[in-house]
Order: sequence, then C-alpha cells, then structure tokens
Amino acid sequence: MSQDDPFFERVYAVVRQIPEGRVSTYGAIAKCLGSAKSARVVGYAMNAAHHLPDVPAHRVVNRIGLLTGKHHFPGSNLMQQLLENEGIRVFENQVQDFESVFWQPPMPTEL
Repeated sequence: MSQDDPFFERVYAVVRQIPEGRVSTYGAIAKCLGSAKSARVVGYAMNAAHHLPDVPAHRVVNRIGLLTGKHHFPGSNLMQQLLENEGIRVFENQVQDFESVFWQPPMPTEL
C-alpha cells in the first residue's frame, strides 16, 4: 500500500474534514469508510501522510485518545504541540477530555 492507494485517498478525504481543535480515531475513520476492521490500515495511511501538508494527521489518535502515532512526527513532541496549538489538552501522551473533543466522521449512509 502507498499514499496513492485509493483507500488511503479516502482516508485523507475524511481526515481533511476533522475540524481544528478536534480529534478522531483510526477506528472511527475506518467505520466511516465502511471498513470497520481496517483501523490499522488507517494508521498506515496516517504514517504515509506526514509530508502532505493538507492532511492533519496529528488529529488522529487511538480509541482512548493516546497519541500512538507521535513517533511518526519529527521531533519528540510535535504531535502534542500541534494539538495543543489547537487548544487540545494532552497529558502523558493522552488527549484530555477526549469525549468533548472527539469528532465523529459521517457514517457511510451519511456521505
């Protein structure tokens, strides 16, 4: 799989919709795309997206708000810094008040 993969492009289209100051999850994005068991592939897409300036990969976290993708960003705290710049509180690599900043992508029937 590569960044040119049609599934990756669909992932990027959803991630581009995540509003500033909000986060979504690998699993929620996979469900949105009608492929609920593909959360890991969404992660692969996020890993391949870091050079795409229009894909806010920093807004995608795991199902409990952990910054599991942070090691794919340059520097040791860039993902956290980007989130904090948008007003999201992060403590010990976890989004605080996760439920209040979680963005639910539209489900396949809503697209």
